[in-house]
Amino acid sequence: MAAERKVWLITGAGRGLGVDIAKAALAAGHAVVATGRDAAKVAAALGPHDDLLTVKLDVTRPVDAQAAVGAVVANFGRLDVLVNNAGNFFAGFFEELSPDQVRNQIETLLFGPMNVTRAALPTMRKQRSGLLVTISSTAGISGQMFCTAYAAAKFGIEGWMESLTPEVAPFGIRTMLIEPGFFRTELLSNSSTTYAQPTIEDYAERTKEIVTAWKGMDGKQGGDAAKLADALVTLVALQDPPARFAAGSDAVQTFEAKADTLLAQARAHLALSTSLALEDA
Repeated sequence: MAAERKVWLITGAGRGLGVDIAKAALAAGHAVVATGRDAAKVAAALGPHDDLLTVKLDVTRPVDAQAAVGAVVANFGRLDVLVNNAGNFFAGFFEELSPDQVRNQIETLLFGPMNVTRAALPTMRKQRSGLLVTISSTAGISGQMFCTAYAAAKFGIEGWMESLTPEVAPFGIRTMLIEPGFFRTELLSNSSTTYAQPTIEDYAERTKEIVTAWKGMDGKQGGDAAKLADALVTLVALQDPPARFAAGSDAVQTFEAKADTLLAQARAHLALSTSLALEDA
């Protein structure tokens, strides 16, 4: 049993990393409300458990988010840990991604967690406690080719959570960003990834190379999703959870490379950067 039993609400718990997180939390003795667009699929993926409740939740629908949080409180009396995990992936060169695809990406990955968090905060404020966990990505730390929409949403998550942290800290509410590198989840599967339709010849050769490489990587990623889920349970139990957690050795390398790049950029034109004050300031 866990040292302290907590009530978790997990989005996107019907497949991929969400399933592993829900199973790890249950195995540690916590109560879990596992959600997804199809509650029956979530229940089938997790199996029966005395401390498990499955609820329908489309994170793009605020009314669903309110109902899910209501179900948590009605069944367990409180909400201790929210895990914003639900996601999808629209991949492609920016010019070939349609405006609707970009909006869909940001709707799910950024506005979705915002919807669920907005629904959860009143309960956590009343309790004067809670932990908001959001699954970000190394693509939220460092952008890369073919990830313009995805990185835009993940960078948005980073800024939103950083800014939210001091707003809710006075109420005993903490935040934690999880930054996975490449894990063997279902993110690159056909059910999660949508590739832009190739329409511009200038991108055609690189598109073919990248799509072939990524499809070949599906199911062969180096990260163990079950270990990440266990690590998350460990982090949640800490008295002082980290604001960010680099998940995987590739994530650590991304963090370090980004820090080095920012430092180099800060120093590259230092004299010019520091010469911009008003003379009478």
